[in-house]
Amino acid sequence: MLSIIIPAHNEAERIDACLQSVLSSSGPKQAQVIVVANGCDDETAPLAQMYQGVAEDRGWHLDVLDMPAIGKPGALNQGDHIAHFPMRTYLDADVVVDRDLFAQICAVLNTKEPRYASGQLRLAPAKSWATRAYARIYQRVPFITDGVPGAGLFAVNGAGRHSWVLFPKIIADDTYVRLSFPPEQRIAVPAGYDWPLVEGFRALVKVRRRQNAGVAEVVEKFPYLLENDDKHTLSLWQKLRMGLRDPLGMLVYGAVAVIVKLTPQKDGSWGRGR
Repeated sequence: MLSIIIPAHNEAERIDACLQSVLSSSGPKQAQVIVVANGCDDETAPLAQMYQGVAEDRGWHLDVLDMPAIGKPGALNQGDHIAHFPMRTYLDADVVVDRDLFAQICAVLNTKEPRYASGQLRLAPAKSWATRAYARIYQRVPFITDGVPGAGLFAVNGAGRHSWVLFPKIIADDTYVRLSFPPEQRIAVPAGYDWPLVEGFRALVKVRRRQNAGVAEVVEKFPYLLENDDKHTLSLWQKLRMGLRDPLGMLVYGAVAVIVKLTPQKDGSWGRGR
């Protein structure tokens, strides 16, 4: 039994693919899908409601909450408020999951001990040259290749969900939750999911800036969580090797990093720079 919470802000172009993959899952037998449309001025909510019959046909239940702009943490908390099951998955609305992912997640979360789980993160095919170049390096950094990053999709069992009360009003909800668990409690299952990067150089800068600001915010407000951080950084030699193998990729990746460092985040609004 699993509650799948999907916060969505103007995701009309992506919610179909997300829900089709979710509702085509091999398991579990009982599940609740909650789409929280957060301040949408497009057709996200009506499109999601069209899948309620599909969910019922397979014995699942789909709730759609059409909310004013309450921010992503607010949307996550609203989803938690009506969730029926203690086992929870938090899923971005632009993610497409493998058929067996939720069944595998439920299997590893079926314990009385606190557990955090995610699948194998795959970067979805990019359209712009800048995002393709950036992605070639990004998919090789330790954050992606080591551990359980949980970007775009993470899940916890009932004991794990007691690690926090409400999602705090911060940018990096995924980092906050991941660092609420020591590395030995974070499990990666074999099945995966497709997670898209934003398209275009300017959008990459905007989102990378938010990501860095989100991590800095967690460090400032919840410094005790750092004891659970097992993140590794690239050595100079590794960077040089990547640059020799893919000069354009490293040039784009490095340029984004430098610009972000010189122009830090100024606000905490919810947006992905599409």
